[in-house]
Amino acid sequence: MTLPTFLFALLIALFYGAFYHLIRGGNGWRLLLYLGLSILGFMVGQWVGVTRQWHLIFLGSFDLGMGTIGSIIFLVGGEWLSQIESKRESKV
Repeated sequence: MTLPTFLFALLIALFYGAFYHLIRGGNGWRLLLYLGLSILGFMVGQWVGVTRQWHLIFLGSFDLGMGTIGSIIFLVGGEWLSQIESKRESKV
């Protein structure tokens, strides 16, 4: 993967994270969470697509379809996990 292709894939992953933040809302920390999850999910989706030879939508030398699926899975799963609150009950 060339540097321009990598930067374009990074830009698409950042767009997914920003768009998800626009839909779901939240503060600045939530935006950073969504951007990180989107990048990580896009990379994992690419990796799964390459190792399993699953190809959906090629855009240049990277698979836009698998990256998008990975990004969506990580965004939804990460938001769901971040909503879990621990219950602190007094043992007294």
